[in-house]
Amino acid sequence: MQDVVVVGAGPAGTLAARMLANRNYDVLVMENHKVPGLPQHCTGLISEETLRMSGVKPDIFNTFHAAEFVFPNGKSIVVRSSNTKAVVVDRADLDMKMAEAAADAGARFAYSTKYSSHEVKDSVFVDTDNATYKARMLIGADGASSSVALTLGENRPKEYVRGIQVDVEKEMDDQDTFKVFLGNDIAPGFFAWQIPCGDFTRIGLCTSWDAGLPSEYLSRFLIDRGLQGKVSKVYSGKIPLGGRPFLCGDRCMLAGDAAGFVKPLSGGGLYPAFKANEHLVRVLSACLDANTLTSKDLSEYTRACNSDFLKELNHAYGFRRKFKKLSDDNFNRIYDYIMKYNLVPTLNELDIDHPANALRKVLSNPKAIFSGIPLYMRTLR
Repeated sequence: MQDVVVVGAGPAGTLAARMLANRNYDVLVMENHKVPGLPQHCTGLISEETLRMSGVKPDIFNTFHAAEFVFPNGKSIVVRSSNTKAVVVDRADLDMKMAEAAADAGARFAYSTKYSSHEVKDSVFVDTDNATYKARMLIGADGASSSVALTLGENRPKEYVRGIQVDVEKEMDDQDTFKVFLGNDIAPGFFAWQIPCGDFTRIGLCTSWDAGLPSEYLSRFLIDRGLQGKVSKVYSGKIPLGGRPFLCGDRCMLAGDAAGFVKPLSGGGLYPAFKANEHLVRVLSACLDANTLTSKDLSEYTRACNSDFLKELNHAYGFRRKFKKLSDDNFNRIYDYIMKYNLVPTLNELDIDHPANALRKVLSNPKAIFSGIPLYMRTLR
C-alpha cells in the first residue's frame, strides 16, 4: 500500500510527489499519457520566481524585459523593466525534468494509467483502466478537467475559457518583448499573445467559452497581423477560472489546475500551484503522521491557501468579471486614460505573478480619479 497516490504527472503533481518523497513517504504518480508534458497546453511564459520554485532547469527559449499591450485602435503601451519580466520555457522539458526529479527523490510512476474512480474506506482504493491501487491518501492533480475534483461534490470552477496557440517558424526582430492584444474582435473575453522564441514565434489566444471556436479567431488574427508562416506545432485546451468550492475531502486533496489554482487575468497556473503545494505537503505530512485524514483534518489546507493567495485570486476574478464586459471602445478609453495621466511608470511595476496589483494601482491613482474610468469599472458587475 502506498502512502499517497497522485493522479497526474503535470508540474503540480510531480512537485507534490517530490516533496512528499523527500519526506520519506511512499508515493505513486499515475499518468494517463505515455510521458509527462505531452500534449502541451501552456505557453511556457513564467516568472523567474516560478522557475525557481519548480526546482529544475528546463530549456529556456527566451527572456523578456518588456511587454507590449496592443489596444483595439492599434495603439500600444510598452511596459518595461531593467529586471527580467518573464521567461518562456520549453514546457514539455519542464514537465519531464520535474517528473525525473520526483523519481530521483523516490516517487514511482505508472504511465498510460487512467484514473477511473476511487472509494474511501479505512484507506482509499483508486480504480484505473488496468489496476486498483490502495493508498492512505489521494491527490488529484489531473488538470483542468479533473475527474478527482468532481468526486468532492458540485465542484466545478466558475467558468472555463478555451485557448489555442501555434508555433510559427517566423523570427521576430524584437526578441526582448512579448505582446498582448486586446479586443473583442481578436479574442472576446480574454486576449491574444505573441511570444518570440528565437527562430520561431508562439502565437495564440483564449476566448470566453460561448464566443465561438478559438481556431477561427486565431486564423483571422494570423492573417490580419501578417504572422502567417509554417506551423510546426498546434496546442489547444481549456483553462478553469474562478477556483473550485472544495479543495479536499476524506483522504483526498486537489492540486494545481484540478484545484482551480489559476490566475484569472492571465490564465497562468504554475505560480499559484507551486505556492499551494507548500501548504499541501505541510498539512498532509502532519495528517499522515497522525493518521487523521478526514476532510475536517485536511481543511487546514484550504485555510492556508486562502490566507496565502486565494483571496488575491478571488479579487483578481472580480477584475476578470469586469474585463469580460469591456467593449473595444472601453479598451480604447482605458488606453487614453493611462496615457493622459502618465500611468505607464505604474504599469512598469507589473509582476506577471500578481497582475491585479498593478491594475489596482492604476485604477486608484489620485491624479486620475476624476477621469470616469475607475468609476465606470466599479459599476460593472
